[in-house]
Amino acid sequence: MTRFDGKVAFITGAASGIGLATVARLGREGAKVYASDINAELLARETARLSGEGLDIHTRVLDVTDETDCRAAVEECLAKFGRLDILCNVAGMVLTKNFLDVSAEEWDWVMTVNTRSVFVLCQAAMPHLLETSGNIVNISSAAGLQGLPYNSAYCASKGAVLLLSKSLAVEFASRGVRVNAVCPGAVDTPLVKNIQIPEGADMALYGRMFPLTGYYAQPEEIAGAVAYLASDEAKFVTGSALVIDGGQTAV
Repeated sequence: MTRFDGKVAFITGAASGIGLATVARLGREGAKVYASDINAELLARETARLSGEGLDIHTRVLDVTDETDCRAAVEECLAKFGRLDILCNVAGMVLTKNFLDVSAEEWDWVMTVNTRSVFVLCQAAMPHLLETSGNIVNISSAAGLQGLPYNSAYCASKGAVLLLSKSLAVEFASRGVRVNAVCPGAVDTPLVKNIQIPEGADMALYGRMFPLTGYYAQPEEIAGAVAYLASDEAKFVTGSALVIDGGQTAV
């Protein structure tokens, strides 16, 4: 399929997991991809592999917690490709910890990485998306829809991403820019694999974080949903929260 011929996509968190799968999916469907991540070595290695397939990818090492860096990256994308059609905010982090042990500094860091970066990049990209009638796909989480134990900061940050997405969808619908969120549950990514169970955790509560299906989603499954929302097939879809969680939030 070539749903994204002539389109330019800016993707964060592009070195691994859902971000890398999204780079591959949109690139294989014809998009020119501006791929960013803080992990320089992994970003270079993985995007070189995809470029070897003939995908048109430009990379930038990006710290999404740095507002100046984020705004400069958007401008560099415009300078490189001449337009911007799709913004995919994928970069994020998780903090699994007993609530009483979470410091204010840790709380602020999770909110900065997961939420503030999305605000900054959406704001920086919006004038250019208005010019192309483009769209934004933000990665929220099933944890943005349902309270999970030992994930207070993460739940709050992803809930904020979801409501930010809905607010922008309402504000810009009449101006031709769509904004949607994807809410994955457990996905087979380095982020999920590295989660540490907090000391003294109630395992009956902890089990709420797992899908009813008994298996994790693959990053490519989430990337497929991102591709749908970013494509013209979803031209009537804005302000949505597309849940992909194996039934986690159904109970």
